[in-house]
Amino acid sequence: MIDLGNGFWNIRGTLRIGGVVNVGTHSSLVRLSSGGFVFLDSYGFADEVTQQVMALIDGGRAVQAILNLHPFHTIHCETMHRMFPQAELFGSDRHRRKWPDLPWQPQAVESPKVAARFPDLRFSLPDGIDYICQNERVHAGSLLAFHPASRSLHVDDTLNVLPIPGLVRRLLRLPRLAFHPTLGQALLDRPGAAQDFRAWALRIAREWGDVQTVCAAHSATLAIAPGSFPHHIDQALARAEPALKRFEAKRS
Repeated sequence: MIDLGNGFWNIRGTLRIGGVVNVGTHSSLVRLSSGGFVFLDSYGFADEVTQQVMALIDGGRAVQAILNLHPFHTIHCETMHRMFPQAELFGSDRHRRKWPDLPWQPQAVESPKVAARFPDLRFSLPDGIDYICQNERVHAGSLLAFHPASRSLHVDDTLNVLPIPGLVRRLLRLPRLAFHPTLGQALLDRPGAAQDFRAWALRIAREWGDVQTVCAAHSATLAIAPGSFPHHIDQALARAEPALKRFEAKRS
């Protein structure tokens, strides 16, 4: 459990593929200006982390909502609801399909109505890509959440922190942040989709330019220098450009 200050905690978790390879997962806890708390994404905490979390949230009673931001991160939804049964449960259409018996709120988590209910957070759904892709191996789409008070960005698969040593990255000229490798497959099958994605990425780089910590689901948290977030997004876009151009070439 990582305290990023000003009411934001990122909780790192374990997710093993085939029961062997740990690709990691996460959830974040946010203290609202009202005094209540919300969780970003669901995760079944280990006992030690549960004790730390419960000490912050009045034994669970202060949790107002659980916002499940990634349509393909569904494993722990029921566990999280059992832990905090009074919390309003938000998710995508896919969350509701996977867990039809859970008491989901009627508004989809990515809707403007939900965003308006949590003014301490800023939300953004990438343009030009499919949020819930029919190919269930394609996970590039997710709802990003930015907490201005702590300058922390919670992101699932859309952005990744590359787990590559600094020296290797410098030799290969790789950026520290990268868009998901399935981005090219997630683009909507229509003209202009790639350009819409580029424009979205540049827009969040500008509007969320004071991000100082990126909390990525399957890799790590990344502290970045103040004011450098636009540069990191520029680099990530440059790395994604071959996939974007291949997509455009097929539709030209």
